[in-house]
Formats: sequence, C-alpha cells, structure tokens
Amino acid sequence: MIMGNPAVCPYVFRDSASSPSPLGEGWGEGITRQSAKNSQSGTTIMNSITIKTCEGGVTAPMGFTATGISAGIKKSGNPDLGLLYSQVRCAAGAVYTTNQLKGESLVMTMMNLSDGHAQAVVANSGNANACTGERGIVDAREMARTVGRLLGIPGQDVVVASTGLIGEFLPLPKIREGIEAAVPKLSPDGSVLFAQAIMTTDTVPKIASYRVTVAGRSFTLGGVAKGSGMIHPNMATMLAFLTTDARLSPENLGRMLSKAAGKTFNRITIDRDTSCCDMVVLLANGLAVGEEIEPRSELGRAFEDGLTTLCKDLSRQLVRDGEGATKVAEIICRGARDDIQAKQIAESVATSMLVKTAIFGGDPNWGRIVNAAGYSGVPFDLTKLDLWIGPVKVFSGGMRTEYNEKEVAEIFTQKEIQIVLNLNRGYGEAEYLTSDLSHEYVRINSDYSHRT
Repeated sequence: MIMGNPAVCPYVFRDSASSPSPLGEGWGEGITRQSAKNSQSGTTIMNSITIKTCEGGVTAPMGFTATGISAGIKKSGNPDLGLLYSQVRCAAGAVYTTNQLKGESLVMTMMNLSDGHAQAVVANSGNANACTGERGIVDAREMARTVGRLLGIPGQDVVVASTGLIGEFLPLPKIREGIEAAVPKLSPDGSVLFAQAIMTTDTVPKIASYRVTVAGRSFTLGGVAKGSGMIHPNMATMLAFLTTDARLSPENLGRMLSKAAGKTFNRITIDRDTSCCDMVVLLANGLAVGEEIEPRSELGRAFEDGLTTLCKDLSRQLVRDGEGATKVAEIICRGARDDIQAKQIAESVATSMLVKTAIFGGDPNWGRIVNAAGYSGVPFDLTKLDLWIGPVKVFSGGMRTEYNEKEVAEIFTQKEIQIVLNLNRGYGEAEYLTSDLSHEYVRINSDYSHRT
C-alpha cells in the first residue's frame, strides 16, 4: 500500500510495506486473541481497555458532521455527492491504491495531504475522474476550492475522492451546485446519507463506530466505506473515511492506519481486481483526548486496537456485500514458517476462482483448496498438511480423511464458512476473507457502463 503524506511529485509515488502481523480472531468483533468478548453486550475487554460498539458511524466522534445528496451525477438520480466536515483542523493519514493508474481526484488528495492535515472530505460517485488528464486535476482542485470557500477553510485542507466510471470528465457545474446545496445540510446525524452518496454497485451502506475506554479516558472512532467489486489487497474499488476525536500526530496516525489496513482492508478479496481511485483516509481532531497519543503508551495501544477493530468491521461488511456474493469464507493458514508465507498461502486459496465457485455451488471440493496452496509458491510438506472445513478435518497425512460427506456438504451451504490449513511447520499465521463467485457477479460486471 502507499502511506499518506508522501513528500513527492504528485505523479511519482512510493510504496510502503504493510505489517505482516497475523489477524486477530473475529473480524470486526475483538481486539486480539487474548481479549475476552461479552457476546451479549457487544463489548471487548483486554486488561483496562474496553472497546464497545456505538451509534453514529463517521460522525460518532465529537465535532464531525456529514451529509449526502443527489447532485445529478448518476443517471439513476441516486445520491452521488457526500460531504464530511470537522469543526477543527485534523491530523490526517491515508493509504492509497498501489495501481500504477491513479485517478486525478486521488492525485489531488495525495497533494493536499502532503502536510498531514485536513478538515473536510468531498466525495462523488458515478464518475471516477480517472484518465482525465490535466482537466481532471483542475476539476478536482475546483471541488476542493468550492468546499473550502463555503466552509471557510483552505482548499488544501479538503480530501477529494471520486468513484465510478473511468474516462469521463466530471460534470463540474452539477458538482458545484451540489456542494452548495450540501453544506447547509451538514449534520451530526448525516453518516448514513454520506455512506449512501459514495455507493456504486453496493447494495447497502457500510457504517461502523466504536467507543474506546482505557484508564478512565475515552475516545471514539467511526467510519464509512464503499466497495462491492474490484476488491483485492492493496486497496481495491473501495473508499473508506475514518474519523476519531483522539489526538495524534500525522506521523503516528499514518503509521497506525497503515498497520491496521495491512491486517484488515488488505486481507480481503472478491475478484482480484484493484481500481485506481481507492483510498482509506483517517482524520483525528483531538476534541476528546487533550494529550497527544503516543504509539507505545497505554492510550496508543488502545487506539491501535480500536482502529483495527473498526477496520475489521468495515472490511467484513465489504466482503458480505461483494458483487453477487452469497457467502463469505474465512481462510486461515497456520503453522507456516512465518506470517509472510502464511499470508501467501491464505491469499492463494482465497483468490482461487475454482475455490470461490465451489463455495458458491456448495461443493466442498477440498482438492481445489490443497491445489491452491500447492501453487502459492510456498514450499511445504504435503504429508504434514492438515485441512479443516469448519470443524471437520478432511485432509491429513497427504490424503483425505474418513469424514462424513453430508456433514461437510452441509457446512458449504452456510452463509459463512471457515477453512483452516495447518502446515505444522512453524508459528506463522494469517487470515483472509473472501466471497464466493456467482452468476450474478458476471451479470453485474457485464453491464457496468450502462448502469453507472
């Protein structure tokens, strides 16, 4: 992935390595494997750290307002312009697509976030503003300037995002009018409207928020995301906007976001495609916690756990709403030499078209899973590999086990499936979330241009 705030030419970008740490258990539910979860209250507790779901989404943290409207960008007339605003200037961090093709709105955001600060986000759907050359840059800058003028902040403090069809120029007059109509509608209750305005082929808005308490001090994290197809690690056709009222430096915020994204947004896949407009942006206005949070402090650990929990929640929502998806599969690889090799195998299985179609068809064809592990490029001893589908071990010692085929077939009819491979070689571990591949996915993507 690419971290935010790169002090480089806007058309030359530097990649940064994501964290190889394995995922914690329970996507969107727990902090770490050592945490204890009260399933009735929805609360996760680890020592003195409490992370609890709360209402509000991206506007749950203090000082944030949002809205979404229809500006006429989409042919359908559905909401297509969202606005997010903080009453004070924020520290900002971001991760961006690693695609060599980068949309002009994304380029503008990379330039605007080069100083590590922002105060507003303007995002449109229905038009990617990608492959639009210098005019696309000018249009994105004008979007930022219009928001800045109306909110009384510098245009450079505005994040600009666009998603939709590639190669079309933005309808700037409609967008200007839309921004003017949206500003008076900014509200602490506008999270759902904002989430709806950034949707493309999504069927539901993705929203989450958490309240974090440690040693009597509290702060809130919230967020919205969009994405349904072209989902794969290192960003995808997804946008995510995260907020917090904790106080952090831009440098620490960027590092923590990069680490959290490496464990969550970069561990999901739907169709192996990644787009050119994708970003995750985190704004921290510091209104709840007066002291600046340091990464190795108690507050820092709590913030990192809360941020990862938020990102896991949104990541799982993205996979559940994958284009044409009917099932979600969690692929876990354990016992690898290290986390990197475990990730390589988990990704190979999660992205296999044959595995994904088998999941859709309810066919527990474990041979496809073993085969995908075999071509991952990771050396392992097949005779030491153990494979579980749900709680049933189906492969061990280099051959199938004696299992009840009806029981395993029943597992593959469930909406959420867990597949575990143990190489019995070391302590490396990694997890991936993937969806099945259905007839509906083909239908949706064979007619995208006409529906955008």
